[in-house]
Amino acid sequence: MTTAAPRPAPLSPPLPRVRTAGPGDTAALAGLSRPFARSGALRARPDSLYAARAAEFLVAVGSDGRIEGCVGLRVYEEDGGHAGVLYNFCVAGHRQGRGVGGALLRTALALGRTQALGALFTATTGDGRLFRRYGFTPVTARQAPRAWAESLDPRRNALVLGRPL
Repeated sequence: MTTAAPRPAPLSPPLPRVRTAGPGDTAALAGLSRPFARSGALRARPDSLYAARAAEFLVAVGSDGRIEGCVGLRVYEEDGGHAGVLYNFCVAGHRQGRGVGGALLRTALALGRTQALGALFTATTGDGRLFRRYGFTPVTARQAPRAWAESLDPRRNALVLGRPL
């Protein structure tokens, strides 16, 4: 009797390296974000915003050196405390469901803790499933930093999520 040799499991691409974006990443950030803005998943932002706020972004870089995902982390000071807002969270279509978003979110949470933020907030037009897996829960916009909450477009009907750190 012969037995078949076990087949090796297919290899998944390695998780990307996550780093802070720099001025040279502006075009890649804008290019990655455009399809999501066209679909309505993200707010459209001018390329100049990515240039001006590149240091607020974390980027996931694949083994080929290309940016596969990004998230902005903006810090707000209110009432003597600090809170962060995650924005422009997107992952390239071919890398979705492969841990890129989780790697970005884990890094953002760690960064928020090192910056002694009291909480992180975000808004999404989706179901927020990834955020919920990392401890975010639905909150009212009034619980979030005022300047950010006032910038939310009510026509987008976004779900606001928060998480204490």
